[in-house]
Amino acid sequence: MARLPVAPTKSNLLAIKEQLAIARDGYELLEQKREILVMELMQMVEKVKLLEADIEKQIDKAYPSLKRMFMAVGRDRTERVSRTVSYDFHLVEKRVVMAGMNFSTLSVELPKRRLAWSYLNSFADCDKVMIDFFELLRLLTDMASIRTIVWRLAREVKKTQRRVNALDKQVIPQTRETSSYIESVLEERERENVFVLKALKAKNGGLSR
Repeated sequence: MARLPVAPTKSNLLAIKEQLAIARDGYELLEQKREILVMELMQMVEKVKLLEADIEKQIDKAYPSLKRMFMAVGRDRTERVSRTVSYDFHLVEKRVVMAGMNFSTLSVELPKRRLAWSYLNSFADCDKVMIDFFELLRLLTDMASIRTIVWRLAREVKKTQRRVNALDKQVIPQTRETSSYIESVLEERERENVFVLKALKAKNGGLSR
């Protein structure tokens, strides 16, 4: 590991030791952040799995309902009925905080179902299709929000892991090695100074006699 390009002086040693302390504190904080992010990510992944199962179940209900409607009244009449139906769906945005990060989530406000055709033309299959597909829409909206959060959490975990690795594998070892090098140079200089002082004292003692 290459040392930092600094002169081996006492002032630089103090600065390097301070940098090393900061790097170690930063490593611990980032490691804690990474662990929290991973826990949040795992929880969200579990939510995705549960939601995927709910969506599969709802799909297994909704499309057979539509198929039964086709069989009961025919495709042409189903299309005519569908053209008489018009709903406004409102998306509601909410802010949530996870692991110190802000996320936007979306939920859909399902409109109240209303009778869009005459009682003579209305039948149970129509109502069943509407109910099933409304619920499927709600689940898909929830999934879109959760997947967005999972994607951002995963990206943040990856970025934090890179910073942790950089501190652990490069910054801290390099700073520590630089500190050790400066300390060894200063100790060597101190020993040389002591040797020179002793030699001077011995020389001065000989001259005084």
